[in-house]
Amino acid sequence: MQTNRTTTLATLFVLMTGTLWGLYWLPVRRLADLGLQGAWGTVAICLMAMLILAPFAWRGRDRLRRASGIGLASVALGGFAFALYSIGFLYGRVAIIVILFFLTPVWSTLIGRFVMGWPTSRMRIAALAVGLAGLLLILGADGEWPWPRGLGEWLALASGILWSVATTGIRAKSDTGPGETAFVFAAGSALGALILAPMLEPLPAAISQPGLTLAWALAAGGLWWGLSMAGLMWATARLEPARVGILLMAEVLVSATSAALIAGEHLGALEVAGGTLVVLAGVLEIWPQRKASGGTA
Repeated sequence: MQTNRTTTLATLFVLMTGTLWGLYWLPVRRLADLGLQGAWGTVAICLMAMLILAPFAWRGRDRLRRASGIGLASVALGGFAFALYSIGFLYGRVAIIVILFFLTPVWSTLIGRFVMGWPTSRMRIAALAVGLAGLLLILGADGEWPWPRGLGEWLALASGILWSVATTGIRAKSDTGPGETAFVFAAGSALGALILAPMLEPLPAAISQPGLTLAWALAAGGLWWGLSMAGLMWATARLEPARVGILLMAEVLVSATSAALIAGEHLGALEVAGGTLVVLAGVLEIWPQRKASGGTA
């Protein structure tokens, strides 16, 4: 019974995180408008998150010292994956970036089957096929070869694959608390963004509205990278990687709707069809678990 309650709570955490992250593109683009172009905005957000989370990391320092090196590396890799995702919003359309990232159930199932040796049902194999079909439709919507076009799409694909690898390692080896885990996550993201930042855009010479810039970075670092990531890291260690990717799909609907209403970014018919297949792949992937648990998963 306790396990069922824990699974339910973890599921709710991931679902709420997905809904919140559906609006994450707003502070990222706002910081870019204020002068933090490229990866510099993500650097600012993650440094703020580290500052906010530092007391929790200090309190959990004993757990960090005893933690699995593979587990900590997996958490940091997850942070780097989200840094790529964050940066991608500045180089591509919001909905496309999100949908490409949410091919994670495909990558997670492949990793779970061929790397971890976890069983793969026929329904999950069908989910792989449907998800890959959605990918081909999205990338080939303009009638050309279905291949990522532009830096944003490449970053989104890479972030999804790395996140799948990271969540697999987190599930298998992570043994730290949510506060210190979120700190390591933000640190991995900050380090990755700092490495990429000078490759993408020069360091801003000046910020026109430093107070407003600081406020946006603080809000994004505290709410998205601090509070929500602490909950997500706790939940990720208690759910299957593919399920985490599926539950986070609330972000697909929220981001696509908000980008259409606020930024005027609309998807073409083939892109909508491809995105629908990606979401359907997630539904197919989790369906056997619902059946096995009597519909209470």
